[in-house]
Amino acid sequence: MRNAIKLTTVAAATAALALGLSACGTASDPGNADGATADPKEPLTVAASPTPHADILNFVKKNLAAKEGLKLQVKEFSDYVLPNTATESGEVDANFFQHKPYLDDFNKKKGTSIKPVVNVELEPLALYSKKAKSLDDIKSGQTIAVPNDATNEGRALHLLDEHKVIELKKGTGQDATLGDIADKKGLNFKELEAASVPRSLSDVDAAVINGNYAIDADLKPKEDALVAEKAEGNPYANFLAVKDGNQDDPRIKKLAKLLNSDEVKKYIEDTYQGGIEPVFGPVKS
Repeated sequence: MRNAIKLTTVAAATAALALGLSACGTASDPGNADGATADPKEPLTVAASPTPHADILNFVKKNLAAKEGLKLQVKEFSDYVLPNTATESGEVDANFFQHKPYLDDFNKKKGTSIKPVVNVELEPLALYSKKAKSLDDIKSGQTIAVPNDATNEGRALHLLDEHKVIELKKGTGQDATLGDIADKKGLNFKELEAASVPRSLSDVDAAVINGNYAIDADLKPKEDALVAEKAEGNPYANFLAVKDGNQDDPRIKKLAKLLNSDEVKKYIEDTYQGGIEPVFGPVKS
């Protein structure tokens, strides 16, 4: 998930479209509090960000959905607010774009009741460099670029701490900032919008880059990264989510099954070459 929330012109247009849709809703009853009563023959509309979420959903739509009797519609959004508000209002039936730390914060701040259904994939952060060939080449006085938004900066700093590049203060949580560094080991840090970090690689000594942006920059974690986040036990897996009460919608259950299928696993592995990793199963509370 790309965590820097930035409403662009495209997003504004999407917002207008979403407002227009609110008058008619989806094929499902927006006020339905019991997803189990939803008509399985009606189309299921899922909000998603373009890469990799909409790509994965469109693979399911083209290759797997018909066999399960699922009519799947994918609606792309370019920001990270509208998918949740549209799911809450019933303009769409579900969304696929976010991880749990982001959703927990969103629900708390916005008063929404969005719930995760099933994990699908992880976009691992990794440390890249055009100058260093290993962590041993990262020296005092050098500069490392990190994402400047709360979620990704915390992830980046914990990754560096885990590999002894820096040392965080004891007890530092997931929302770590530069102020939580106990020992910078002589390093300098350049905070940038997550999408801009890959473009900074030539100007800094190393950079921590999100998996989706690494893909856009033709970087492959397994081949190019000095170190990368581990998939196992990672709290930042992206999942399918619905408004609370719709978890038992038979269409949601079908989609969850397909998103955790062997076919989707192979698609993610073949398409993203480690930049995105399949992470299936229930979402931990």
